[in-house]
Amino acid sequence: MVLKKDGEFGKSYNGCHYKRVLIEYCPMEKDKKNLNRLILASQSPRRSYLLEQAGISFDVLPANIQEKMIEGEPPESYVQRLSREKAEFIAGRHPRRWVLGADTVVVIDDRLLEKPDSMGSAVAMLKRLSNRTHTVYTGFTICCLDKNTTITRAVATQVKFKQLTDREIEWYTATEEPFDKAGAYAIQGLGTFLVKSIDGSYTNVVGLPVCEVIEILLEQGVITLSEMGNNDE
Repeated sequence: MVLKKDGEFGKSYNGCHYKRVLIEYCPMEKDKKNLNRLILASQSPRRSYLLEQAGISFDVLPANIQEKMIEGEPPESYVQRLSREKAEFIAGRHPRRWVLGADTVVVIDDRLLEKPDSMGSAVAMLKRLSNRTHTVYTGFTICCLDKNTTITRAVATQVKFKQLTDREIEWYTATEEPFDKAGAYAIQGLGTFLVKSIDGSYTNVVGLPVCEVIEILLEQGVITLSEMGNNDE
């Protein structure tokens, strides 16, 4: 069954309108056309936006897994493991489909900065990042159970923040933009003014290293160059 949702799934993002399709599990997928579409195992509007901008057709089916770091687990391993667990969770319900899972974290001083759960934690994160360089890791997994194929990678980007004043931090947290973002900022949103420079993939900081993802999708035959840009409405 394929369900098209309104509201969150049809809103504008950064001035561009995008549509996502939320699908539910069914024992047999009778629509052969859908078997050729990638499944994004994430509800992140940022990852959907990046795939849309790249001209890739996909469906959205968020994976409900526990996101908890194992003691002593390096950040790069952590995001790869979570991306793999997300992708395999959905692939288990759609074994003939190609599935993309991803996870992003911000790291500074060997400390993981995930999504802030309060105004206070957002302020503390931004103060820690101020005038310093941190690392953004995104792990991603592309898999298809029927093809016995699972590919997992991680990409790191160095991000340097400007010196932030207390007033700037107060204003930015009041916008509420930080509250569903790893590290309490969105480089593609209002938070763009926080960033002085980056070294590495910009889209990786947004939430998905598009260059690396597309390379693997092309190598595995999940997409073709001729299909890109012809995504269904």
